[in-house]
Amino acid sequence: MLVIVLENSPPRLRGRLAIWLLEIRAGVYVGNYSTKVRDYIWNQVEKGIEDGNAVMAWRTNSEAGFDFVTVGNNRRIPVELDGAKLVSFLPSKLRVLSKLVEFRIVEFGKKFSEMEEVCSPLAWG
Repeated sequence: MLVIVLENSPPRLRGRLAIWLLEIRAGVYVGNYSTKVRDYIWNQVEKGIEDGNAVMAWRTNSEAGFDFVTVGNNRRIPVELDGAKLVSFLPSKLRVLSKLVEFRIVEFGKKFSEMEEVCSPLAWG
């Protein structure tokens, strides 16, 4: 069993996948192919994904019973931990930006308080 999920993909890639696989929902394709054909299909996805992202999962003889690969920008990234493939979430850009702004405000506050101490008339003696 083979499953491919596309997000923000160009229509020509979706049409190309529809030649080999059944589109059961928008951007979700299923089929049952050999490793060689699966690799060929994934190669087509990698070439045509552009700014979108995709994941492909298939049945294997591993402990989990499946394996998967991803391509494109996505907050979910595959991570291998003790031989098991898991999914890690990257922080959102908004969360990273808010932490950076918070850090800058704290740093500015520290520098401002240091400037107050130096520039204070009481410090001039």
